[in-house]
Amino acid sequence: MSAVAFDYTAPTTLDGAVGALDVPGRTVALLAGGQSLVPLLTSRQVRPDVVVDLNGVAGLAGIGIGADRVRIGAMTRLREVERHRGLAAALPVLASAAAAVAYPHIRVRSTLGGSLCHAAPAAELPAVALALGAQVVLRSARGVRSVPAARFATGAGTTVRAPDEVVTEIVFPRTGPFAYEFSELCTRGSTGYPVAGVCLGLRADGGLVRAARVVVAGCGPVPVRLPGVEAALVGRAVAGPHPGLVASVVAEATRPGSTGPEDREYRAEVAGVLLVRALAARAGREGR
Repeated sequence: MSAVAFDYTAPTTLDGAVGALDVPGRTVALLAGGQSLVPLLTSRQVRPDVVVDLNGVAGLAGIGIGADRVRIGAMTRLREVERHRGLAAALPVLASAAAAVAYPHIRVRSTLGGSLCHAAPAAELPAVALALGAQVVLRSARGVRSVPAARFATGAGTTVRAPDEVVTEIVFPRTGPFAYEFSELCTRGSTGYPVAGVCLGLRADGGLVRAARVVVAGCGPVPVRLPGVEAALVGRAVAGPHPGLVASVVAEATRPGSTGPEDREYRAEVAGVLLVRALAARAGREGR
């Protein structure tokens, strides 16, 4: 099967890209890394009238590390996120999560903005962006707006990005007293599709948890924070034991009224086990 016919344009400026989206009555698809869009085009799951290629747009890629925040252009390749030395020091969990995405040849093309916009329920980077409290910056002819990562994805494959908007950058606050761990389980080992994942943030003192952030991915249409589990961790020893923790993750991630895949209880149990492992990993690092 091949894609339906579409018009193609490759602007070189952000103004040109924004202008290319102003096509009333026509469906537009944005091409970033293409690792998600191209399969959707060839399977005809998406049928745009116009494809706007962002790869030649100046100023949409790059990593800027400041004293209190990190700015990453939407077109920055995951391979650069993975290998950037300054980013590995400033936000190591982001670099490690990027390194967990598929294969190196996929990460060479895939972009941070593209991953967030694709909004796969179990994807690594949306979960980490939520845990870190990132902001997604969007630009249109109407102006610029910033959306918290917690509100950016609205469902599996859907976001708040309007058809006339381009994601320009993602802004991450520096983690301060929190230290983070990311862990996931994938099909076919480390390079398959994620089944479930967890991003754990801890502020610890004297071996005890003083504050926690827990985000699970794969248990519903979007990654979610688990405030009940976070509260239950406070006061516990980082090194454990952690009786009942897996059951608490399952209960909160699959609470009545929530939606998700048919096997979401299994995925939530996997996320609970991953959380226990992340705590053990954090305890090992704290003990060094």
